[in-house]
Amino acid sequence: MKAELMEIGTKAKEAAGKMALLETNKKNEVLICVAKNLMKDSKTLIAENKKDMDAGKANGMPEGLLDRLLLTEKRIEQMAEGLEQVAALDDPIGEVLSMKKRPNGLRIGQKRVPLGVVGIIYEARPNVTADAFGLCFKTGNAVILKGGSDALHSNIAIVASIRRTLAECGVDENAIALPEGTLNIIEDTSRETATQLMKMNGYVDVLIPRGGAGLIRAVVENATVPVIETGTGNCHIYVDESADLDMAVNIIFNAKTQRIGVCNACESLVVHENIKDALLPKLAERLKEKNVEMRGDKASQDACSDIIPASDEDWGKEYLDYMISAKTVASVDEAIEHINRYNTGHSEAIITENYTNAQKFLDEVDAACVYVNASTRFSDGFEFGFGAEIGISTQKRHARGPMGLEALTSTKYIIYGNGQVRP
Repeated sequence: MKAELMEIGTKAKEAAGKMALLETNKKNEVLICVAKNLMKDSKTLIAENKKDMDAGKANGMPEGLLDRLLLTEKRIEQMAEGLEQVAALDDPIGEVLSMKKRPNGLRIGQKRVPLGVVGIIYEARPNVTADAFGLCFKTGNAVILKGGSDALHSNIAIVASIRRTLAECGVDENAIALPEGTLNIIEDTSRETATQLMKMNGYVDVLIPRGGAGLIRAVVENATVPVIETGTGNCHIYVDESADLDMAVNIIFNAKTQRIGVCNACESLVVHENIKDALLPKLAERLKEKNVEMRGDKASQDACSDIIPASDEDWGKEYLDYMISAKTVASVDEAIEHINRYNTGHSEAIITENYTNAQKFLDEVDAACVYVNASTRFSDGFEFGFGAEIGISTQKRHARGPMGLEALTSTKYIIYGNGQVRP
């Protein structure tokens, strides 16, 4: 293992023990200061981000990924607002979840504690740098960040702003400063270093990948450190035969085009055959506003001449582009079967006025987030009231869906006795 990683891991491990004991008021005070200083440093952050954006454009980065990479005044303001929201949330650390008295007089309880050192490997998403710090800091975790080369200047600038704030605001009434390893960034963007981070057992307690399918697969397949798997998003919207068609068009337009490069964007459309002739031409006309290419089966092509043929590959594809697939079905059962076959366990929606079909969809679709009459774009920690998110988990253990503060905690048992010994 590289000496740099060993040093970062050692400092983070030392910091984690001290971070676990940090008082809530101090954590909140620091988060508010970090939010304010990010806004103060916005011009510097945008200037550094421009270096990454220029390089991305020169290298032919797709439009969806450029959108993820971009920092603007508004996005920096949203990052700061997210940190302020995290500060306003209840601190889960120290919460006693249960306390029961056993027949022998022992009182056995369960208490929330930090995970320890959280490692995050992510791609061209500089907002993750601030979000990850805020959530980890509030939950008493040290964090090691490993961003991609595409966002290196942006990530370094954000970390520098936060570290200056930690030096200014992170001193308590006893003049004790926050540990040096509270926030760590690995500036070496090589795959070799990423692979070594995945194997830092004894230093990193959990690893969270955020990015495309290739990154997530590489972490899951190579890591020896425990992984919380975040997922790609082949998100579907099923338009039931009872749907309000105007509502359906508006929701699909939002879910597909509001931001194309995000994992909660709609990539796949499923349409009941009884309303395809009424819906698809109307939807195609609306999607033309953003030049969205529609690819569909034979029935959807018959309903709308703007739809080009889809291949079997299209049903499971996360486009991250101005494209959407369209599949016609004869029933809600067929829709659910299609969605469960091709989805990635992220976010799925039904547009319907039929209560029974809505409940059936909620019960039977296998995904982290399932919606009735709403856009999949709401699958987001900020929108769920978490202030920010560490990622959207598509696995079924520990955490599922947008991950906020509680997802970055574990529990330990606390036992009170008065001299008991086991017979």
